[in-house]
Amino acid sequence: MVRTLGLLGQVDLPAEVATVPQVRRYVRDLLDGTGHPQTDEALLLVTELVTNSVRHSDSGRTPGGRVTVTVIAHNGTLHFDVIDAGSAGHRPMLCPDVPFDSGGGRGLWLVQEMSSAWGWYETAAGRVVWFQLAGP
Repeated sequence: MVRTLGLLGQVDLPAEVATVPQVRRYVRDLLDGTGHPQTDEALLLVTELVTNSVRHSDSGRTPGGRVTVTVIAHNGTLHFDVIDAGSAGHRPMLCPDVPFDSGGGRGLWLVQEMSSAWGWYETAAGRVVWFQLAGP
């Protein structure tokens, strides 16, 4: 059971491919002491969202672009925000008909299927894509 209440951590990193494993390590280190039963799921889903930020947002296309990951625990639920610059040409959407042999396109589907809730919204600073993992 997650005992910590509130902000577990926040990290702001360059929006580049090398950031993805850094974020995984960061989140794993944050969650190691919580005992939350869905740590593996959290690592997979945050990896998917950060990868999407790097590939599809203006953060990943602009030199010096950034991606921020925030992790919050509240009443046994983990809440993750992945914040980037957004993109006028790409909005987060599920791809229902991804070919079986495709190397991508399933990230948000995984987020939808594995999280207890997810969504996205625009802010003055960019786009936030979030998900939650409920405890037992």
